Order: sequence, then structure tokens, then C-alpha cells
Amino acid sequence: MLRLLGGWPLDAWPWFPVRLLVLVGVVAAILVSFHALLHKRDVGSTIGWIGLAWLSPLAGGLLYLTFGINRVHRRARRLRGRHGPAVRGGAGTHVFVLDHRLAALAQAATRISGRAAEGGNAIALFRNGDAAYPAMLEAIAQARHSIALSSYILRDDAAGGQFIDALVAAHQRGVAVRVLIDGIGGGWFRSAAYRRLRRNGVPAARFLHALRPWRMPVLNLRTHRKILVIDGRLAFTGGMNIGAENVLAGHPPHPVRDTHFRFDGPVVDQLVAAFAEDWWFEMEQELTGEAWFPPPTPAGNAVARVVTSGPDQDIGKIEFLILEAIACARHSIRLMTPYFLPAEREITALALAQLRGVEVDILVPERGDHPIMDSAMRAHVGPLLARGCRIWRNPPPFDHSKIMVVDGEWCLIGSANWDIRSLRLNFELNVEVYDKDLAARLETLMESCRGRRLSIEDLDARSLSARLRDAAARLLMPYL
Repeated sequence: MLRLLGGWPLDAWPWFPVRLLVLVGVVAAILVSFHALLHKRDVGSTIGWIGLAWLSPLAGGLLYLTFGINRVHRRARRLRGRHGPAVRGGAGTHVFVLDHRLAALAQAATRISGRAAEGGNAIALFRNGDAAYPAMLEAIAQARHSIALSSYILRDDAAGGQFIDALVAAHQRGVAVRVLIDGIGGGWFRSAAYRRLRRNGVPAARFLHALRPWRMPVLNLRTHRKILVIDGRLAFTGGMNIGAENVLAGHPPHPVRDTHFRFDGPVVDQLVAAFAEDWWFEMEQELTGEAWFPPPTPAGNAVARVVTSGPDQDIGKIEFLILEAIACARHSIRLMTPYFLPAEREITALALAQLRGVEVDILVPERGDHPIMDSAMRAHVGPLLARGCRIWRNPPPFDHSKIMVVDGEWCLIGSANWDIRSLRLNFELNVEVYDKDLAARLETLMESCRGRRLSIEDLDARSLSARLRDAAARLLMPYL
């Protein structure tokens, strides 16, 4: 006979609500198990959710309902299947066909991204908000037709307030302005920037924002993309949010270094198309016409293409591109990231590249902005160090740049970190560039940031308590 707390037989339990809760819990655990088995591809994640559902049926079922179901993918299929944004981006008006040893990588990237690699682009590099923000504000001030801005963080502070003022001024002089702010990064309960934009009539939206978790899993799925497009002709993207912490000359209490880029040329068409898809996804409003998509004109010699990734139709695309780039590397892989917590397949790919003679250099902050991620990283990189990969510590202040260079020619820049959240859960946007000049500038930047090299001896010297702490933090990788 089934017995519950205190030895009471189930059929003699005096409180009907308790018996009902037991029944509901069992049904919830069964439903979670069925759904996870049918829809989760990662074995560890499937086992974890099923185990949680049976160990704590009610709480586990509620957590799975909130965080475990990818409603974004279903919503994307519903919206795009019904209409879908009529945007051009990636039509390939200045398609560039590579005919050298990187042709295999370019071919794979075309199939992964669904976009063409386009020649005729000029790229400028900006270090920190000190250099990037004035250029971005000047571009906004000169806009005549349209402005598209998407940012994970847009603060209404000394730096962000200037952007808000500039966007309001552009709107008031008749420019079509559209602003997307992440529903978490921009403030879940209160977004001062969003409120001020809306008060001044600027069309703005908070991406995947909802105070009711059952309506949309707002806590776990975020747009991490950073896009600013002016008149469909010039664009800024990279890793930089908009806030006073990025302006080092202002001596903020928690300074953040970062790297941002300006693009002129046909690839801008793809950047505004990516924004238009996000705007459609959130607002169900199309952005069309020459105000947003003017005829592309060449501006330089770099070949570039946009690669988007997210929990909808673009699942895993940036991760697949990274794996293909590692597989195609013949001489060197240099990467810089604020968070280095990739899945085991990226760890294995990098280790194999080092074993076949490719120099692998990884640059991470000496002190991150999240201690738990530093702990998890220390428990995660042992196999790379054991195979000869070099991991360098970037001295403070914290550096938020995301850069990858392969064989001194192929570059990957944008918003995606090297962690499971960025590669699996977030909406991210990167740009791959085939350009030796940009590659040389990025490699010089990364070399200038190298501090002390992390060694196996450093990891072995940790105390037992530190190793246990780091190993426990590593278990949280899928959720960091």
C-alpha cells in the first residue's frame, strides 16, 4: 500500500487537497518526461529535466514550463509562416566568390547562414565607447531617412542619455526611428530608456518582455544583438552595449573595455535585414522600401556576411560556423572573449586543431565581471592546456570584446560570447569578414592585451576547496 508522510496510507489521508497535489505532481512529472524525451536533443539536459520533474514534481514542472520549453521557436514559425518580413538582406547584389584555400569555409558559411558573402565593404574599428559613441552619435545626427537601433543594454545615463536625445531629435525631424531593447538587459521591471523614448513618441519595443513568465520565457531567452543602421547605408555592430561604463575617460566605477565596428557597403543590407526580422518578430510590423533598403553601393575591398543565431529558426548557426572555422584552420586561431565556457565539442575541436599543428591562443579577462563564470572557466580549460593551447589573461579593466581570427585572414566579430548561453539561447549577430588588413589589426589588438599566461601549474596549485568550488560552478554552465 502506497504510504505518505508520517506513515499514513494514501487512502486514509485526511486532507483531500494533499492527495490532489500528489496526483497533479505525478501527472506533471509524466508530462515533463514525455515532452523532454520528444523535444530535447541534449542528453544531459533531458536527464536533468526529467530528474528534477520526478524529484520535485510541482516545482520541477513549473520550472520546465517557464524555462524548458522553447516557445520562441514555435512563435517564430507561426509568425514567419503567416507572413514574414519582406526584406531583401542577403540577396547577394555584390556576391564575392572565394577561390582560394578558404573557399570551403565560405561555402559552408553560405549554407549555414543562408546569406551570400558580399564584397565591396569598408570596415572601421573603434576601441571603447570613447571612440565608438561619438562616431555613432554623429551618424544618428546626420540620418535623413531611417535609424534602426538594437541593443541588449541601453541606459539612460551620461552616455546612453546622449543616444536617447539624438534618437528623439531624429524622430522629431521626420526620420523613421525604430529601437529594440532587450527585455532583461534593458531592465525587466523598469527601463528608463524605453520609457523616455516612448514618452517622446519614438517607436520602441522591449524584446521578449513580459512580467508573466508563462506568457514568454523572458528570463532565459534574450536578444544580445548590437545593431545601429543609418539610412540603410552605414552600420555599427560588435560587442558594445550603450552605457557610461564603456566610456573610460569618464572614470566609471566599473569600467568596461570593448570593440565596435562601422561597416559601409553591401553587407549593411544584411544588417538592416536582421534588424527588420527582429522588429517583425516583436511588433509584427514590416520595414520595407528604400528608406531601409537603398540600392547597395561598394565602399571598400573587404568581403563580409552576417550570421545570426537564436532559439528560433537560426538555432546553432554561429556555433556551427565556429566549428567549421576551427576545422579549416591551418596555421593559427586567435580568439578573445569575455566568457569562455563553450560546450565540449568546441573544446575538442580546439584541442584537435592544436594537435595538428595549429597555434591556438585564447584571451580571457584576468578578472571577469561575474566571479562564478571565472570559477567555471578554471574548471573547464584543463584539456586545452594539456594539449598545448595557450590561454592568456587580459589585465583589468574588464574587456567585453568578442573576436576570432583564423590564419591571419578570416575574422568573426559581433555579439556572441564563447558560452552555451550565447551559442544556444540568445539571439546573437556576428559578421564574418575575409580581409587580411582587418585580421592584422585584430591580431595586433589581441597581442597588446596579453598579460600573464595561464598554466597547468596554476590550476594544480588551487586548494581543494577552490577546485570543488570551480567544479561546482562548472555544473551551472548551461544557465550562466
